Amino acid sequence: MFDNVRADVAATLDEIREAGLFKPERVIGTPQSAAVTVTGGGRPGEVLNFCANNYLGLADHPEVLAAAKDALDRWGYGMASVRFICGTQDVHKELEDRLSAFLGQEDTILYSSCFDANGGVFETLLGAEDAVISDALNHASIIDGIRLSKARRHRYANRDMADLEKQLQDTQDARRRLIVTDGVFSMDGYVAPLREICDLADRYDAMVMVDDSHAVGFVGAGGRGTPELHGVMDRVDIITGTLGKALGGASGGYVAARREIVALLRQRSRPYLFSNSLAPVIAAASLKVLDLVEQSNELRERLAANTALFRTRMTEAGFEILPGDHPIAPVMIGDAARAGRLAELLLERGVYVIGFSYPVVPHGQARIRVQLSAAHSTEDVERAVAAFVDARAALGE
Repeated sequence: MFDNVRADVAATLDEIREAGLFKPERVIGTPQSAAVTVTGGGRPGEVLNFCANNYLGLADHPEVLAAAKDALDRWGYGMASVRFICGTQDVHKELEDRLSAFLGQEDTILYSSCFDANGGVFETLLGAEDAVISDALNHASIIDGIRLSKARRHRYANRDMADLEKQLQDTQDARRRLIVTDGVFSMDGYVAPLREICDLADRYDAMVMVDDSHAVGFVGAGGRGTPELHGVMDRVDIITGTLGKALGGASGGYVAARREIVALLRQRSRPYLFSNSLAPVIAAASLKVLDLVEQSNELRERLAANTALFRTRMTEAGFEILPGDHPIAPVMIGDAARAGRLAELLLERGVYVIGFSYPVVPHGQARIRVQLSAAHSTEDVERAVAAFVDARAALGE
């Protein structure tokens, strides 16, 4: 049968390449860090990594590695089971309790990824008589999760509170309404206006859900994310997030929410019920990550300083960077092919970044999304800026 579709699939791949949208995978031969070794594709050798979600530099932190090694001996490699059969250990419950306390929520449930967490919420909580109101730029996992539910689907323009209020007015006949937003929009680095969202939710009797994957660990005074930043930790009903970015960079996700919501998810959320338990090594290492995050502001302060330095230097050099102070610093290029070529030239100059284009971002808004880390030194940041300037010149601009 595949012989009948092979030509069509190959033609589609050719179209992707010709449009400059093909996404090659570079091979790294070292642990994730501020500097990595590329072993295949592009420029082999050590390069500075400015595209990882390793915000706090904890992916190869010695204390995190030590906790993981100890956990392997104590808890084993994997559970070979889902949670409700024989896949729950003390370390899973301890991590859920720690996340609840850290995020200021009543309970937490672990998933194998935040994609699964977002995929398991809407179908469980909402039915045909309900409505979900989603920011237009929400992550793909939220979009897919909403599609799984029978709830009426409404969208509001990105961070547009007037449009959100209109959607709330148009859905007042719904039994339940859930407003859902990214805490930080990953392609732009923009932060959702959570205080205004919560105010509207209170006015129109709606619940609020935030995917805070690009915030927890380093946004807010204590690293508790955008609800802490905006002073609404007690007003957000559901927080989803990942252990695969600032909190160690491995894998795993969670839903932290009202106690009754978590209890229902344990009974009916399909990605939770039918996926293996989070590996105990990851759960134990994540507990050490929370220790590090709670004990000191040093990594958050270093990340903020690196972010400010990069954004300032790049603006001075004449690059267009979307405004803000988030470590996601999108360098706007526009044309997809040009963004891809610039990324190649940067790799040749020892800086590893990726050009993002459609369908990850809208047509005509291709960019290089630079991501700063606490693991970068001041010299690393200055070297990256110099490489951008040199690569731009090589591109003929």
